[in-house]
Amino acid sequence: MSAFLLSVHVLAAILTIGPVAVTASMFPRFARLALDKPTDPRRGAVVRVLHRITRNYAVIGALVPVFGLATGASIGVLGDAWLIVSIVLTAGAGAMLIAVVLPGQRRTLRCLDVGAEPADLARVAPRLGMHAGFFNLLWAIVVVLMIYRPGSTTGVGL
Repeated sequence: MSAFLLSVHVLAAILTIGPVAVTASMFPRFARLALDKPTDPRRGAVVRVLHRITRNYAVIGALVPVFGLATGASIGVLGDAWLIVSIVLTAGAGAMLIAVVLPGQRRTLRCLDVGAEPADLARVAPRLGMHAGFFNLLWAIVVVLMIYRPGSTTGVGL
């Protein structure tokens, strides 16, 4: 059962967190392009699709920690430091996505809808990129911890 849970956990991470990381990173660039040419409906459509992908995959991505906890419980590592740190970082990444990245994207879409000045978005877009980068950094650290597992007795790690 542990192998099955681990397989589902890894697949869920690849198939859900990957798209969120990519679309969150692409959003600021395409938002700037859309505001540079607000009369081009294709540019606005791209930004809306990126937001929709980020939002929908984020919801589905909630399966990743669920299966991660189930896997950790099945192999008896819930008390290991590397897993506790990973859980905290995962919670931080989720909070960053829910509280900062997605609301920032929604604010940007509102700017596009009401025809805000490019100067308005010029203040928002760089922060969106920074927040998406921080979100991605948290996930990269979690991935390293999941693979390297410091203190593991499996021969991987220290």
